[in-house]
Amino acid sequence: MARPYIGSMMNLALQEHRLAKPGPQAAALRDYDAVRRAIAFISQKWRAQPTIDAIADAAGLTTDELHHLFRRWAGLTPKAFMQALTLDHARGLLRASASVLDAALDSGLSGPGRLHDLFVTHEAMSPGEWKAGGDGMTLRYGFHPSPFGTAIVIATGRGLAGLAFADPGDEQAAFADLRRRWPRAAYVADDDGTAPLARRVFDPKRWREDQPLRVVMIGTDFEVRVWEALLKIPLGGAATYSDIAASVRNPKASRAVGAAVGRNPLSFVVPCHRVLGKGGTLTGYHWGITRKQAMLGWEAGQVGAA
Repeated sequence: MARPYIGSMMNLALQEHRLAKPGPQAAALRDYDAVRRAIAFISQKWRAQPTIDAIADAAGLTTDELHHLFRRWAGLTPKAFMQALTLDHARGLLRASASVLDAALDSGLSGPGRLHDLFVTHEAMSPGEWKAGGDGMTLRYGFHPSPFGTAIVIATGRGLAGLAFADPGDEQAAFADLRRRWPRAAYVADDDGTAPLARRVFDPKRWREDQPLRVVMIGTDFEVRVWEALLKIPLGGAATYSDIAASVRNPKASRAVGAAVGRNPLSFVVPCHRVLGKGGTLTGYHWGITRKQAMLGWEAGQVGAA
């Protein structure tokens, strides 16, 4: 009569042992649950700008555990996630004509200075500059064939202002993406007027130092300095984000440089495709890594043929 009782106790002990030493699946579920609690807490409390300690307490983790676990599961730090929520809310307010002060305070920030720092870090422009969005400009645009797919050319009366690329069927989406850089500008379709610019860009026989292509850089001071640095990368050459940061005399601004490079509206002409990661690795490209590889290969062919 005693053996069934002893057997039950042994089974219970084995179950407790399994719970005490969870396998990989149980550990993954436990980690996910902690990250879920952290995300829920930030999503609910971001306007109060909670501290990392508060977020860690809500997730049942130490601050170090939170940092490493959140980064592994979400791809960014808890602070960066909270900043993204804050920035997205502030963008919406500015887009709806709120003042910079009101946008800052409604986003849980102590004042315009903190919102300014957030925009400069992640957008490489001030909140006011972001809000202007090309107000008062008239831009002409056209769609033209190129070695890298359909080219969307945007111009002002002074020269080329925008150049993007699209795969078949994606032309309007690519154009809409480019327009978002200057959402308040007026746009006029003009294939005939922009065709000469497209020919100048993609025909190496028309590349002449004594007749440079007129380019209009519409951006913040920081963005323009980054784009001017990109223009100094020679055909067939390459640079890293830290190289560009050093060239604009702000060696700690690699992140802001990356944001400005990503917002370059003059693809190929302002050669953001020549910016590589450390060790020469290909990094993300707004118009696709395959297109970036094609551009680098095409340029290598031009250098070899010279």
